[in-house]
Amino acid sequence: MERLAGPHAVSAALDAGRSIDRILVARGAKGTQLQEIIDRCRKDHIPLRFEPREQLDRVSEGAAHQGILAMVAQKSYASLEELVDGSPPDALIVVSDGITDPHNLGAVVRSACATGAVCVVVAERRSAGLTDVVSKAAAGGLEYTPVARVKNINRALDQLKKQGFWVYGLDERAEQTIYDVDLTGRAALVFGSEGEGLHRLTASKCDALVRIPTAGQISSLNVSVAAGVVLFEALRQRRT
Repeated sequence: MERLAGPHAVSAALDAGRSIDRILVARGAKGTQLQEIIDRCRKDHIPLRFEPREQLDRVSEGAAHQGILAMVAQKSYASLEELVDGSPPDALIVVSDGITDPHNLGAVVRSACATGAVCVVVAERRSAGLTDVVSKAAAGGLEYTPVARVKNINRALDQLKKQGFWVYGLDERAEQTIYDVDLTGRAALVFGSEGEGLHRLTASKCDALVRIPTAGQISSLNVSVAAGVVLFEALRQRRT
């Protein structure tokens, strides 16, 4: 079973119609959103248990639950092929080239969901999996934005190119900025690992390398922050 911690994640799971085994609420916990979830569970006959907060602390294994946990079936990975085959002509896809921190991956999924991305692609190796921490950081984004897991990121990029996607890799040393390229149409945005950035072979597979222009003394951003900046620039271009 997977644990969804916090009212945002639990509410999103309810909205998405996800199969929920039971919901645990800390005794004495209050809040408008929390009460809405309780009322909804009672109306829809979803098993609801009130437990001491210490019990939720143990079950959550350190996750910030804010007084509520949902026990749900483990989230499964999607098929990249099926997602691409049914994607629109302006589909936007996010590719993780080795993001290993689950907080970062969850935040990337959250931004991908907020900007209407078709999916997030991760590798079987050198990547965070769909853990409880990812679900919490995604703040409900996993309920609406599927994650496709592939054996090889570079072969997946070749596959996307054949389907008409332009592949852009984020690299702080690139000459072009995200404002110099056309991010409309079918686009795949590739983000490297927290420490090393894009792998050399992955960078060579990209149609273009781009950077986020900065004005301060630090030229690089946390990968989840960088993903948010690039995704919302892509959204801006698509709306103008």
